[in-house]
Amino acid sequence: MSQFQTRYVCQNCGYESLKWLGRCPECETWDSFVEEVVLRPSHKARSGSKSSQAISSAAEAGAPLPITQVEMASQPRLLSGIGEFDRVLGGGVVPGSIVLVGGDPGIGKSTLLTQVAYRVATGQEAGSVLYISGEESAQQIRLRSARLGAETERFFVSVETDIERIEGHLDKLRPILAIVDSIQTTQDGALDSIPGSVSQVRACASRLARFSKATGIPIILIGHVTKEGNLAGPRVLEHIVDTVLYFEGDRQNAYRLLRAVKNRFGSTDELGIFEMREQGLVSVDNPSAALLAERTKDGIGSVITATLEGTRALLVEVQGLAARSFLASPRRVINGLDPNRVNMILAVLEKRLGLKLAEQDVFVNVAGGVHVVETAADLAVAMAVISSFREQPVEPTTIFIGEVGLNGEIRAVSQSEKRLREAARQGFQKALIAKHNLAELKGRVPLEVIGISSIVEALPVGLLKTAV
Repeated sequence: MSQFQTRYVCQNCGYESLKWLGRCPECETWDSFVEEVVLRPSHKARSGSKSSQAISSAAEAGAPLPITQVEMASQPRLLSGIGEFDRVLGGGVVPGSIVLVGGDPGIGKSTLLTQVAYRVATGQEAGSVLYISGEESAQQIRLRSARLGAETERFFVSVETDIERIEGHLDKLRPILAIVDSIQTTQDGALDSIPGSVSQVRACASRLARFSKATGIPIILIGHVTKEGNLAGPRVLEHIVDTVLYFEGDRQNAYRLLRAVKNRFGSTDELGIFEMREQGLVSVDNPSAALLAERTKDGIGSVITATLEGTRALLVEVQGLAARSFLASPRRVINGLDPNRVNMILAVLEKRLGLKLAEQDVFVNVAGGVHVVETAADLAVAMAVISSFREQPVEPTTIFIGEVGLNGEIRAVSQSEKRLREAARQGFQKALIAKHNLAELKGRVPLEVIGISSIVEALPVGLLKTAV
């Protein structure tokens, strides 16, 4: 016999309470509790569902064993045929895994996964792919597929939001890949709350995860993001899934970035770069060249550095601009870098080099929409600001790699040889790195490498004497 239960759920973190609270004790958010009525089926009804039976049989077969007796999984990953997508996943989709893809509206999530569905359906392990949509009609998906040239008889489409029916479609078709667009539109009839609420998102994601583990069907979920840029729904949603991918980029910019923030089956340091074209999203095979394509030669405040994104060395352009301020508190506008890190570098330049940046508005930007998180770009940031402040251009064929310390010293970074080889491949002739890195170079790199120990030593080598 079914029973109704009323509870109050925080819409920010998913914390549950039997009474209304003005402030959530978990995430300390005010006025976030919403009353929800939950229909709890009886034990007999719960045990009779298809998914419960499948999970129960799987549990009986998975009795506790010594880890040495557990069979190693030999099933290969499912390749999408899109190189950048497979790279971020760690080599393809793992069977029985749940992947969550989040991003701003209109960034290209549905476009990318439509292409993934078509490539998987027509790839080496060709099979049925089910695309379940709760936001678009079947006709809209067909129009997008026709525009992308992603039409095949093995690409199935279902417009459904009820989780019971979704499980029924998956159980009947048994596709090699399923895509749910989006998890915020699915709903469980046992919950008396609107789709997209914390309870609905958590319950539907949990049921899909259990179904995926029991059947081995990988499922990709599309998730909405909040205005702060975080995935909508409870934080537990990211714990339920195996992989969390963020699709980033400016809709006015042609480039899109796919980054993993959680991956149980691979690295979270990989970065996939796509270019939006008329035929859809296209993998960028040479991202360094693409990001530097619009760089102006002999430009003041433009410096190139090499950052590591997983196993890939990526060349990016750091731009700096220092202009006289007419405000009591000069502005610091920073895009693509850690603001605290950049402010620290500005303090070092003022203290150690005597640059009067306290009277200047300083703007620092990483071109192409890339976000650099490592400290190897410190030297490039410093040189870009110095170049703009002194109106001296930077040597255009020189790359700058190094961490800046509080005393103005240049510290070593990891895998410098990989960074230098990528710089040489892109046509750079000279590199300024930390002296400690210079001593660690084992192989011969095809460009001139100069070791420096402080920012002061970088100025006569990196800056051109003639002002532009």
